[in-house]
This record gives sequence, structure tokens and C-alpha cells, in this order.
Amino acid sequence: MTNITRRKLLFASLGASAGALLLPNIAKSKETTSLYNGGLVTGLTKPLPYKSISGFLSEEQLTPHHDAHYGGALRGYLAADTKLQTSITEGVQINPTAYGAIQNARTNKADSVILHELYFDGMTSTSNSPDGKINTAIKKRFGSIDKWVADFQACAKSSSGWATLAYHQLNGKLFNVPSDKHATGVLWMATPLIVIDVYEHAYYIDYKNNKTQYIEQFMQHIDWGVINNRFKAVS
Repeated sequence: MTNITRRKLLFASLGASAGALLLPNIAKSKETTSLYNGGLVTGLTKPLPYKSISGFLSEEQLTPHHDAHYGGALRGYLAADTKLQTSITEGVQINPTAYGAIQNARTNKADSVILHELYFDGMTSTSNSPDGKINTAIKKRFGSIDKWVADFQACAKSSSGWATLAYHQLNGKLFNVPSDKHATGVLWMATPLIVIDVYEHAYYIDYKNNKTQYIEQFMQHIDWGVINNRFKAVS
């Protein structure tokens, strides 16, 4: 079992969906914001690092995905969080049914925010190959990069929402994890390193119903420098 430092736990909680929010009071932590500067802390959407990805995703595909789906998730999270926080600070009791719905919405929308940020920030227009620690770790776990690619693509094709390559904090292993919804299919205490959005809104403008082609093209546009840095931060 690997040693889990406070920094790694914070990164795992912030960068990993994991369904658990440790967020109400951490925005002021310099240590935390140095690890994660996304919308759950700032309240603002992170800008796309590109307008389009040549040969993969057009501006017409990326812009509404970023603005409506990612931006909408952040707005939904902030609204739900405000309702819950207000009920606590003002001592106003919420009907149990409504309370459960708001709690579920906050978790669902927060997970969507994190996954979208990891997805957008983990892609590049320049084709590159796995290198460094992540290259070694994938080969050790899956036998070869090609075997991992085959399994990751199978994972993505099987999912109707997300697929991730995640690093588990407790046993130090890599897992390909499918998730049909933002808050389901997660692996607790695991940090997503590679994230692909396989909801139709992520590819339909450019690929229509050809999900397989979209997934195959995604594999050519993973920013392995970013992925290696994520892995080094948690392993």
C-alpha cells in the first residue's frame, strides 16, 4: 500500500469525481488551490486551452460542449450548493424529498465539472506518445501500451457517459473505469488521469453517431505531458 499524504488526498478528492465533496471550506487553502484551480474553487469556468483540435474536434463541437454542458454543470453546482449552505446558515429546514434531490444534484453537477475540466485539459492538437512514469506504469499494469489502448477503448465504447484511466490511492494500481453517469461507476479513492467524455454531446456535431471513430481519434490527441504530471502528483 502506498503512503497517502495530505496533498495526495486533497488532489484525489478534487481531481477524482469520487462522489464525495470536501469543498465548503477549502477554497482558502493555498495548498489546495495550488493543486486545483477549477470551478469548484473559483466559481468560474476554466477557459478552453484551444478553440479547436485540428483533425479531431471542431470549434462548433467544442464551444457548446464547454459553454453549455460544462458551464451548465458549474452553474447547477453553485445553485445547489448555495441552497444547501443557506439552509444551514439560516436554519431553514428543507423538505426531506427536496433536500435529497438538491444533495444529489450538487454531487452530480460537481462531478460533471471536474470530469469536464480533466477532459478538456487532457487533450492536445499535437500527437504524442506516453513517456515518463505513466508510460512505465501502464506497461507494468497492462503489459504494453497497445494492450492498454485496446482495453481503454473497449471501456469507452461500453460506457454511455465517461471512461477514465484512474490511479487507485490504496493499492497503487491503474484501472480503466466506465461510468454511465457523472456520479456512478466511480472507484472510491481513485484519481482519474485520462478522461474521455462519451456522451453524444461530446462528438455528435463532428462524428454524428460514429462513436467508435471519435474514441479512436481521441487516442491520438491525449496530452501525455499533462497525464504524466497528474500521475506524478498522486503516485
